[in-house]
Amino acid sequence: MPSVSPPVSQLEVSVVMPCLNEASTIERCVREARGALAAEGIVGEVIVADNGSTDGSQKLAAQSGARVVAVEAKGYGNALRGGIEAARGRFVVMGDSDCSYDFTHVGRFVARLRAGDDLVMGNRFLGGIQPGAMPWKNRYLGNPVLSGLGRLFFRTPIRDFHCGLRAFSIDAYHRLDLRTTGMEFASEMVIKSTLLGLRVSEVPTILRPDQRGRPPHLRPWRDGWRHLRFMLLYSPRWLFLYPGAFLMVVGLAIVGLLATAPRTVGGVEFGPHSLLFAMLAVLLGFQAVFFAVCSRSYAAQAGLMPPSRHSAGFRSWFSLEAGLLIGAVLLVTGAGLSLGAVWHWRSQSFGPLDPEQVMRWVIPGAGALALGGQIMLGSFFLSVLDLQIRPGGRRPPTRTGDAPAAAPTPT
Repeated sequence: MPSVSPPVSQLEVSVVMPCLNEASTIERCVREARGALAAEGIVGEVIVADNGSTDGSQKLAAQSGARVVAVEAKGYGNALRGGIEAARGRFVVMGDSDCSYDFTHVGRFVARLRAGDDLVMGNRFLGGIQPGAMPWKNRYLGNPVLSGLGRLFFRTPIRDFHCGLRAFSIDAYHRLDLRTTGMEFASEMVIKSTLLGLRVSEVPTILRPDQRGRPPHLRPWRDGWRHLRFMLLYSPRWLFLYPGAFLMVVGLAIVGLLATAPRTVGGVEFGPHSLLFAMLAVLLGFQAVFFAVCSRSYAAQAGLMPPSRHSAGFRSWFSLEAGLLIGAVLLVTGAGLSLGAVWHWRSQSFGPLDPEQVMRWVIPGAGALALGGQIMLGSFFLSVLDLQIRPGGRRPPTRTGDAPAAAPTPT
């Protein structure tokens, strides 16, 4: 029978377990977590966030001493969010309810939180992965690659990005303001903790084989792609800026080399056709860099990411007027090169021309015109993103004859 819960004011730790048809393992997980709390002298509770189980998991969890919270919105992230929001402790330890994680390790997580860490991740590669606990593609490909990309993109010290056993303070959780509802929830927590400068650490933990006797909810390839996609979307530098800057630098270098004459490298002659593709690289590179600036500006405005010092420095001097000036200079340059090509054609009495010679005028000219126009239009778009608007407020009035706008729903 479940014991009497301690007063809410005394609770230090809430152990949260998402649950979806885990009748074969939920009792063992709850008892293991409660036993670990008692053995460590930690005043806490166990919360089972049920995401619509139909196998009686809710009753079994309650009989084992857990507080069951029903979460209607489907998804791993939604289930965890519902359990965390119901937590009464100042620290939360979360872990799956399939017996794959060892809840007797709760004490080592809580010790790091007491020492001042904001997020404590389990590291299964340090603690040990038991035979049959992790498929080879996850152990040797998925987790190492995604964790390595996470360290590269976000400079986080975490080496096991996707360990499901982790702990954090409620204060840190509220600062993170997590938005995702699915498997990306776990990645978002680590990424935003790093971006916000929270104290993050790791402790070793063990991964055991899944004890449910059925296929897991996890789909390695699908969920791996979702995690990778999420990391890329949260890193405009690696998704847009660095590839775009590389294309622009290489393209401009080739344009500079081929603008006046063909070049021969290793017996291969590079002429106006190479010049055309080099200019295309410059234009594509600029688009990617521009997307990086827009993405970073929007993410900061929407509260998805903290403001960037480098982005703020760039925006401090790249005003609308500066963009219009740079764009105008490029437009004039492009027009001058285009007129030069026309003047050369005039000198030939508007007759047949040497295509290679004319393309060295036309390609840079057309590229400068396109780039100048993009910069001017992009400057206006960035200015729109920078508009300061107040949150909420009344909706704009409708036109005569339009249906009245619905009243906002109270929250």
